[in-house]
Amino acid sequence: MNAFDDLLRLQEHDTRADQLRHRLDTLPERAARDAHLDRVAEHDATTAEVNARRDELARAQRRLEDEVASISAKADEVDTKLYSGSVTSPRELQALQDDLDSLRRRQRQLEDEVLELMEQLEPVDRELDTRAAERAELDQQGATLEAALAEAEAAIAAELATVQAERADIATAVPAELLDHYEELRRRLQGIAVARLVGSQCGGCHLSLSAVELDRIKHEPPDALVHCEECGRLLVR
Repeated sequence: MNAFDDLLRLQEHDTRADQLRHRLDTLPERAARDAHLDRVAEHDATTAEVNARRDELARAQRRLEDEVASISAKADEVDTKLYSGSVTSPRELQALQDDLDSLRRRQRQLEDEVLELMEQLEPVDRELDTRAAERAELDQQGATLEAALAEAEAAIAAELATVQAERADIATAVPAELLDHYEELRRRLQGIAVARLVGSQCGGCHLSLSAVELDRIKHEPPDALVHCEECGRLLVR
């Protein structure tokens, strides 16, 4: 086997390695995992909105409860003063009673508002419980998808390692100058640097060479570097 045949074998391994890398980048398992991550992000964003709504309701409830407590304490003070016997003037007693009645009405109004907020919180809390269960299920699905992706990646990585090891062995048989030329062509020609000349056709671009070019190639020495006149790839005769 000559150096040009070794180049063809090298090209086969490099092409296979490129295909494996492409498969690694475009694994359906990765696409499924990424789509799942998008669903998780969307779910979390909606949950954050629900949590924000709940926090707003809870803050409003705490404000009202604080106001209820303050008014209740003030009403208790007025009630104590009203029945303490320290006030004897009918007018002052009536004023205290009116003040107490007003405070108790406001207290009852605020307590009703607190109850309304508690009722609004109940469905929000149920929704958050549901979303927490959904998130747990998403986590389980994610773990399954990650495991499938890791398995697929490992299988391709193992095959790629074998191809690269074989490629390294083949490369040692190729003269350094020829190998450098091959690598330069690979960079310039989208990874395909060398192809076999089959009849009059280049195995790289699949175009037929002219009769004049074929005749010229026919008279080149066996170790001469011959390139396709159409695509520039190195031809193995």
